[in-house]
Amino acid sequence: MDFTQDRKSNILFGLHDSRIKKISFKNDVLTIELDTIFQYTKGEEKLYSGEVLFFDSDLEECNILIFDRTVYEGEFSGKAIGLKEYMKEYAHAEFEILTEGYFGYSTTYTGWLWEKGKEPVSAILYIWNSGDMVYRIDC
Repeated sequence: MDFTQDRKSNILFGLHDSRIKKISFKNDVLTIELDTIFQYTKGEEKLYSGEVLFFDSDLEECNILIFDRTVYEGEFSGKAIGLKEYMKEYAHAEFEILTEGYFGYSTTYTGWLWEKGKEPVSAILYIWNSGDMVYRIDC
């Protein structure tokens, strides 16, 4: 079932604690596959699996900052790479979303990047798209 995000109202679903399992791009649609999508209605929490589609995305405007550790205090360093490079280099990693922000045509996910056998590191994912943002829920 598809739900289109109205950029001028409250978000339909929460992605806090969700893990991005895979990111793909085809025909200007960026798709992120998630292990869990949360919906809070009438004092009830519902859990779904599914994906979020970003229509009319421009991969050249999407990027990710990957830090060398979790960054809450003190010094840190890291790198900035384009999303296309991230999809190749980190295909087997999982991005755990801790916070999410929706600002006009820009979506920001802040969280932890998990790679097998390594401690998680902080990361910030920036997605730019001018079309609809659609939650595709597995019911």
